[in-house]
Amino acid sequence: MPYKNLFLSLCAILLLAFFFPFAAPAFSQVDTSDSNLQNITKELSELNDSLNKSVAATKPLQSELDSIQKRTASIRARVAAVDADSQLKRKQIDSGYKDLAAKEQLINQTIRDFYVTSYYDSPMLIFFSLNTASEVTQTLAYQRAKTKQDKAMITNIAITISALEKKKVQLEEEEKFLIAARSTLASQSVKLDEVIKGAQNYQSELNGKIATLNAKQQEIVSAKSGSFTFSLTDGEAADEYLASAKGFRESAPGGSFAIFSFGAYTHRNGMSQYGAKARADGGQSVEDILKAYYPNATLKKDYAVMGSINVDGVGSIPFEDQYLQGIYEMPGTWNVNALKAQAIAARTFAVRYTTNGQKSICTTEACQVFKNSPKGGAWQTAVNETKGWVLVDSGGNPVSTQYASTHGGFSNTGGWDTTDGSGGPNFIEKSYEKIGGSPWLYKAWWRKHYSNSGDTCGRSSPWLSGQEMADIVNAAIAMKTPGIDTGRITPITTACWGGNPYSMDELSSLVAGKGGISSANSVSVSQGNGNTNSVTINGVTMSGTEFKQAVALRAPGFVRIPQTGFAFFNIEKK
Repeated sequence: MPYKNLFLSLCAILLLAFFFPFAAPAFSQVDTSDSNLQNITKELSELNDSLNKSVAATKPLQSELDSIQKRTASIRARVAAVDADSQLKRKQIDSGYKDLAAKEQLINQTIRDFYVTSYYDSPMLIFFSLNTASEVTQTLAYQRAKTKQDKAMITNIAITISALEKKKVQLEEEEKFLIAARSTLASQSVKLDEVIKGAQNYQSELNGKIATLNAKQQEIVSAKSGSFTFSLTDGEAADEYLASAKGFRESAPGGSFAIFSFGAYTHRNGMSQYGAKARADGGQSVEDILKAYYPNATLKKDYAVMGSINVDGVGSIPFEDQYLQGIYEMPGTWNVNALKAQAIAARTFAVRYTTNGQKSICTTEACQVFKNSPKGGAWQTAVNETKGWVLVDSGGNPVSTQYASTHGGFSNTGGWDTTDGSGGPNFIEKSYEKIGGSPWLYKAWWRKHYSNSGDTCGRSSPWLSGQEMADIVNAAIAMKTPGIDTGRITPITTACWGGNPYSMDELSSLVAGKGGISSANSVSVSQGNGNTNSVTINGVTMSGTEFKQAVALRAPGFVRIPQTGFAFFNIEKK
């Protein structure tokens, strides 16, 4: 058969599972020696090589099995049709024999009469036994007609019996075919299925060993570099179920991956608004909050601010009593100390941006959101009670007071935004943004823009299959490989992006022998000081920045890491 050689190759590979020394070493403590790290790296390379060979050998067999199953389904349909026809024929034959049985008396009588008539009704006997020529003629005519009728009936009966017997023989042959066909189909499918299941079990065993060694490798790297592996318990830090860790862990298919960003659409400079909320709710003063996010600034409470400001599309308006009252950057229901910190940041930003009134300011997020309608309530109080308060540097000049909704637990100006000021595996659990209820703290981004009702490019979730994740890894490898047209490393979802991207198979072929993988089965991520240091998938290690770039260029649909100037994310596998 066409898959015979592949079958033999796969069997040979399966035998390696019993003889190749793949057992991972046991560690009572972290051995950080270079030799141990090299041994693990070498063993990982060997395991991944065996895995890739097994997958490569299994793929044609799986294709052959799929083909056999399709042919089997077609043949089964034809067999079922033959079976149904055979049953109909069986009924017809049985009905024919029953009909003959019902007419048996008539048949026997007809045959008896025919032979009796043939023996006794000779023309000479009739001639001498009758009185007139007319009687003789009539009797002879009747006898001829009767004989003809009996012969016809006997002939028809003989033909019927012959036809029934012929149909019976044909039916028996068809039933033999049905039995043989069912047996052959079942045997062929079961044998190939057993081989593939054996290969898949072998691959599953390799994946387990790869995952164990990856973890050991990451443990050594983390111990030597001071980095850490992130851990999140409740997984609630997102505003969309499918994009949350909780949704992924509960509903994603086994073997899936999800990329979670620590914060999004942020420059990580200055104040985190959700962090400020948590700090205020926890009893911190305005000064405490500002010191946490602008540590090198001094709060000057009598700054000579401009009396009016030029606003694009609005014109010149009073600065304190109209412009600041129309800033819509923080919910008015939040703690007043958070609102005051926001008012001071907004005031300082406007003074610095316009050089205290010498140029105009825009009304969008490119500057800060302004509506020509007073917000009122607690926001009005916060603005009024901080009138003239501006953050300045040592020379008395307004400092940069950028701010954003969510930094992801870390800011460029203040470092770790956590209750103890440190990072570590549980930094999200102790982050002020989680305490403040940020919906963007740990989220898998997959919709166009940032609305939860945004376009998904036809995807039903942000989760990636093992093949899709492997495709991103192959893209990262291809981008570093000379001679590859990187202009075609674009999303395969052309309905949303257009272009002429490499297919997954094409990209995989381009990086074959250069570390490329056919499917992702394991992942480990090393986190550093507010950045993702490295990502290792199936033994292929790349920097966080390289992986993020590969996601930006190749991930399907709108799956992305929406961060600029840094890469801080995590990858989970189910």
